[in-house]
Amino acid sequence: MSDHNLRVARAFSRTAERYDRFAQDHPNLSRMRAKVYDHLIDKLQPGACILELNAGTGADAIYLAQRGFSVHATDIAPGMLGRARAKVARLGLEARVTVQTCSFTSLEELGAGPFEAVFSNLGGLNCLADLRQVTRSLPDLLLPGGLVTWVLMPPVCLWELAMAFTGDFRFAFRRLSRKGTLAHLEGERFMVHYFTPRQAIAAFGPDFTPLSVEGLSVFAPPAESKNLAKRRPRLYRLLCRMDDRLGSAYPFRGWGDFYILSLRYSPPVTLTAA
Repeated sequence: MSDHNLRVARAFSRTAERYDRFAQDHPNLSRMRAKVYDHLIDKLQPGACILELNAGTGADAIYLAQRGFSVHATDIAPGMLGRARAKVARLGLEARVTVQTCSFTSLEELGAGPFEAVFSNLGGLNCLADLRQVTRSLPDLLLPGGLVTWVLMPPVCLWELAMAFTGDFRFAFRRLSRKGTLAHLEGERFMVHYFTPRQAIAAFGPDFTPLSVEGLSVFAPPAESKNLAKRRPRLYRLLCRMDDRLGSAYPFRGWGDFYILSLRYSPPVTLTAA
């Protein structure tokens, strides 16, 4: 495992319990996840088998399993997956959710598949400088016609840019650096990189057909915002309606805290002699 991956694994393992606590009673994060689920499930066949990358503590895998899908949940952080396994066992979902420690840059080590979808939520893949480190493995993991749905962080986030008006220029413009941003988490430092939808699509190559791009928290608050929904409910509802109406329109779809990108795997048909 590379030094970068080791630092990421240690950081997210240490924060696993705090991550779950932060997600509790968090209406805005729940709204964001619901938007992702609607986007994903609309494009899946019932009962599809899904490979989840950066599965974290299992919230997404459990939600999908409870709705009839099978999920192979992977992550690089043992601390995260330990909590995921415990949740799966507590809910009796072992038949629908399997858990494996694996980096998304080492998917050739999975020993599982093929899958009908590859899913990654809430920016885990932004720990990479080059998405091709993952996309190169997808043809061996996906069935023809398979779906890729990834939730990524773009370089432009209107809520962060607005911090310039408070004088916090470093935070406001942190996503705009071409070299990425140095993240500090649980005593570890590692680089985070941001991709426009066009850059992300280019990493897949000609066998993947883009289906849709949808901005997530363009006008509505970002994932870190836990209290606006409670303190200013009318304003919050207005911002969410703006997100719902404009989040899929250009250029707003690439200006959110995240965007949801879906592509279809359509390899060329190989004809064999009779």
